[in-house]
Amino acid sequence: MRPSHSRRRPSPARWAVLAAAVTAVATACSSAPPAAGPRATGTTGTTTSASSAPTTTAPTSATPSTSHTPAPTTTTPSTPSSCAPAIVAGMDDDERAGQLLMVGLDNGASRTSLDALVARRHLGGVILLGGWDGGTERVRATTRHLAALASKEDTAGLGLLLAADQEGGAVQQLRGDGFSRMPSARVQDQGSASALTADATRWADQLRRAGINVNLAPVADTVPTSIGRANGPIGQYDRQFSSDPERNARMVGAFIAGMRAGGVASTVKHFPGLGRITGNTDVTARGITDRTTTVDDPYLEPFRTGIQDGVELVMVGSAIYSRIDPGTNAVFSRPIVTDLLRDRLSYDGVVITDDVGAAKAVADVPVGARATRFIEAGGDITLTARPATVPTMHDAITKKMNASPAFAEQVRAAATRVVDLKLRMGLARCP
Repeated sequence: MRPSHSRRRPSPARWAVLAAAVTAVATACSSAPPAAGPRATGTTGTTTSASSAPTTTAPTSATPSTSHTPAPTTTTPSTPSSCAPAIVAGMDDDERAGQLLMVGLDNGASRTSLDALVARRHLGGVILLGGWDGGTERVRATTRHLAALASKEDTAGLGLLLAADQEGGAVQQLRGDGFSRMPSARVQDQGSASALTADATRWADQLRRAGINVNLAPVADTVPTSIGRANGPIGQYDRQFSSDPERNARMVGAFIAGMRAGGVASTVKHFPGLGRITGNTDVTARGITDRTTTVDDPYLEPFRTGIQDGVELVMVGSAIYSRIDPGTNAVFSRPIVTDLLRDRLSYDGVVITDDVGAAKAVADVPVGARATRFIEAGGDITLTARPATVPTMHDAITKKMNASPAFAEQVRAAATRVVDLKLRMGLARCP
């Protein structure tokens, strides 16, 4: 059964702010030469996910590739439905698959370390991971280089989603000169919703000036007081606004409104909620089964609010929900991604995974299957903190496309949703 509400898309005026911001970054990219940057990381050591744990120390596995051409410079948002299908129809299988992958660039990696990966695999996005504390100028030099990788040959003419985890408190990837020190969500919750919107607008402006166009925030998880800090991924680090889902929903909406006003896309996470588990899915496969959440649970309200407010992305977590789809990680669950998120909550936008490159919760699933199973569940962008996993994931997607017309159609639909978003953000233009 579908709820009575309908999903509101951002107004053209608000998206114009974001599109103009992307244009400014892209223009700068065309003249800014690549410079030496962080060292590329490997795939061993401690890795911090894009969403489920604090990220103030560098993970050991995050680095996409980069290339060399300016991003599109569309200055006004396009109507996605008018040309997204045509754009996707003109892409080959490799390009469609690439748009469904986002890879991490670690603080210690060279800004050019992902050039070849982006070009060869036609990647759609990059996330900065590992605690970037060098301030705006350092981040901007990196995002200029990354944005300049967009080209007809390498990215099907589509600009890159350039993301960061900027929640506040323990999870603030970008720090230093030009970035305000953001308090934790619990502290943010001490003020009014309007005050949070004002703060989030300022934080978004800082991200936009640094070349970031997607924030993987806010957290919409509700941690009950009975669990509190025993909740490993969220409660332990004060990442939730409130233990009251209605209050949580108001603050989620306020944060999204501020991000959009400042020209940055938002992401509500970690659907359908990590508040009732104890284990952190990044570092363990124990204690990650939620035995309480149902398809009509009041703890879904913050996600529903984000959807009603036109949030640009929804991130699905890797916990298991025994009362919805027993034994299956949420990212691989069609009952969760399609039946609950898309059908019951009427969400038709981009769905992204939590990190599935290094997360222990999905370690038993073959690397390639992590991407294909997510797409089969109804998802779009697979996020991996480990660049080394990208070729395997990309190959798995294209191989399955060739073997299954039904899966190829799912990839086409997912790529169309991603292109829809990029059109609205000014990262693509209609032919």
